[in-house]
Amino acid sequence: MNFILTLLLNAAILLGMTYLLPTVTIKNFTTAVLVALVIGILNATIGWFLRFPLNVVTFGLLSFVIHLVVTAVMIKIADILFSDFQIKGFTPAIIIALVMAIAGGALNFIF
Repeated sequence: MNFILTLLLNAAILLGMTYLLPTVTIKNFTTAVLVALVIGILNATIGWFLRFPLNVVTFGLLSFVIHLVVTAVMIKIADILFSDFQIKGFTPAIIIALVMAIAGGALNFIF
C-alpha cells in the first residue's frame, strides 16, 4: 500500500513540476505514473549500486546529498527512456529529486 501511495505521490510531483518549472514537460498523468515507476525501479537497482560505495567512502556523512544526486541521475535516465517526458538541464532534475525526497519523508512520517 505504501508503494502505491509513494508511486502516485511521485507521479503527482512530476506532473506538478511541469507547471512550476518551464524546462519540464510531461504529456499526461499516465506518463507521469510510468515515469515514477521507472524512476523507482532505477533507484532500487542502479541507484543502490551508485549510492552504496559513495556512502561507504564518505562514511554516510553526505548520504542525503548523494541520494539527491543519484535520484536526479535516475530522473535524467527516465528522460532518455520516455519521449513524452523531457527535462532540459540537470538543475530541474535536482529540484524534482529534492521535492520527491521531502514528500517521501513526509509520507513515511505520516504512515
